[in-house]
Amino acid sequence: MGIVLKDIATDVDRLLRDFGVTQHLYRRDSTRNGAREIRSPLTGAVIACVADASPGDVAEAIKRAHDAFIRWRVIPAPRRGELVRLLGEELRAAKAALGRLVTIEAGKIPSEGQGEVQEMIDICDFAVGLSRQLHGLTIASERPDHRMMEQWHPLGPVGVITSFNFPVAVWSWNAALALTCGNPVIWKPSEKTPLTALAVQALFERAAARMDGIPSGLSSVLTGGREIGELLVDDPRLPLISATGSTAMGRAVGPRLAQRFGRAILELGGNNASIVCPSADLELAVRAIAFAAIGTAGQRCTSLRRLFVHRTVHDDCVARLKRVYASARIGNPLDEPDVLVGPLIDGTAFQKMQDALDEARTLGGKVFGGERVREKQYPAAHYVRPALVEMPAQTGPVLRETFAPILYVMPYTEFDEALALHNGVSQGLSSSIFSTDIREVEKYLSVAGSDCGIANANIGPSGAEIGGAFGGEKDTGGGREAGSDAWKAYMRRLTSTINFGRALPLAQGVRFDID
Repeated sequence: MGIVLKDIATDVDRLLRDFGVTQHLYRRDSTRNGAREIRSPLTGAVIACVADASPGDVAEAIKRAHDAFIRWRVIPAPRRGELVRLLGEELRAAKAALGRLVTIEAGKIPSEGQGEVQEMIDICDFAVGLSRQLHGLTIASERPDHRMMEQWHPLGPVGVITSFNFPVAVWSWNAALALTCGNPVIWKPSEKTPLTALAVQALFERAAARMDGIPSGLSSVLTGGREIGELLVDDPRLPLISATGSTAMGRAVGPRLAQRFGRAILELGGNNASIVCPSADLELAVRAIAFAAIGTAGQRCTSLRRLFVHRTVHDDCVARLKRVYASARIGNPLDEPDVLVGPLIDGTAFQKMQDALDEARTLGGKVFGGERVREKQYPAAHYVRPALVEMPAQTGPVLRETFAPILYVMPYTEFDEALALHNGVSQGLSSSIFSTDIREVEKYLSVAGSDCGIANANIGPSGAEIGGAFGGEKDTGGGREAGSDAWKAYMRRLTSTINFGRALPLAQGVRFDID
């Protein structure tokens, strides 16, 4: 049925060896000088130790990436896409094993761990097709016998900084596009989930070994804490940094990049909301709300945090949600069947959740759930029952993102009132509406509606597909990753004018006659 808990470190060791991660990159114990202990949120136990990269390691990785860029950028894009296709094949073959490692290291239930790997496979498929569609424009010139055109060229090595909650998928969003666009990638994973990163790097190396002419340094992983990310952010040889994390992290990264005119793709906090209208299909809405609010133990950037329910259906909706919250199975997803809610990542996350709930109570909030469970069975882990909080107003902790399964529910009377509350926070990532009234839905999706980067109708705000560009507005950072035309962020634009005549007319009718 699952792994024996006392053997969890042995299971990790076997998985990493099967991936081809060499022993010098990790150990089962902390005997190495300066090794960082990696704990599984499933049990709180140490499952491996990883040495942090040194400043010299960072400098060497950037140099190798820059040298690789000089060679990789001139390889035809469809050929670059072939490498990404091979990476997708390796991910398909390793889906079960990598998904299991995601579950062990990040605490996700197995279907979500597998789903994250599937997301990596999907973005590889997208990028392979993209490799034959990196198109520019031909633009009409106001001058006779002239033509203008735009081209998109590779930008340079890309630094990718990821967070624990999607330990591999977010890297793939960036890496698949960056590699196809002609750029090497340097990855700084979360210090809480470096093992999955090492496994993915090993899969990349397998894919690269299947092709001729692949330069070394095209992909690398640098494990460590904040200081490693800062070194990447400050290095001018990395023209683009894609960083996923908290808004506080983005406020530190953004100015440092701007100081050297570096580009940023920032995927930051989300305080996501949904509106339940009088005409909503409540059965559908409750299912969608439950996944969005308690899936991944509320540790998605798109997790549902705020719910505005029309007064005519408020009591019915809340009662249905309470039944779901009371019955949701919580536990170790590898050892217990039908688990829907795994653990929080660590004790810090648990304490922040409790602090937010305490503050909500002082402001008149009625808290249902939120308590720690399975404490005797897993004393070093942090399993909690998702919390449903009926709030009298949008204030205090409701205005902030707490990375935990807390759903604040508030009633509304008029649609415009709900929309104002919905948009009345500093974050702007994902959102949704539940309504069968076309006027409400269309207004919600219009310029006068949701101010988020993602707005859905009759589904929750969580669970984006890779075909659309992913990202948000306001304090969410404004970056976009994955589908649509997000690839342009990884390239530089070149505008050219070609004169195929014998005259030299100037633009805007300017005359400059010389003898």
